[in-house]
Amino acid sequence: MSLQKEVGKTIKAKGKTLALAESVTGGLVGSMITDVPDSSEYFLASLVAYSNEAKMRLLAVNETTLQASGAVSEEVVKEMAEGVRGVVGSDIGAACTGIAGPKGGSAAKPVGTVWFAVTDGFKHVTEKKVFEGDRLEIKRQAAERLLSLIIKFIGKES
Repeated sequence: MSLQKEVGKTIKAKGKTLALAESVTGGLVGSMITDVPDSSEYFLASLVAYSNEAKMRLLAVNETTLQASGAVSEEVVKEMAEGVRGVVGSDIGAACTGIAGPKGGSAAKPVGTVWFAVTDGFKHVTEKKVFEGDRLEIKRQAAERLLSLIIKFIGKES
């Protein structure tokens, strides 16, 4: 079973809804989810907030958080997931932000660094991964990892 089908099966079994805040993946996760028939039963929206301004305006990411931690950080991805959940009104909010390259990396945050978050408003999970490959490979790996985290998060809900 594909990850996107498993997301649908898992979230439907819990009677929940999902919204995404995507940066590094540029809408790829939402596209993958909507490849599954009847995904509109549980999937509400994917907001692609690529720039810092869009993260602040669309997802209520705090400018101070962006300045202090940078767009590719645990703090920002948590605010993105919480923001999309609040804006869209979904049960679950999931987000990813990272550096797909080939430029933009640093010693502290090399190309391939991606932060993920999933929240239901009460609890959340965050994760950092550093992927290898070209820009498209990093985006694909990040999309698949976010889908896996959503499955894991929803599956653990009581």
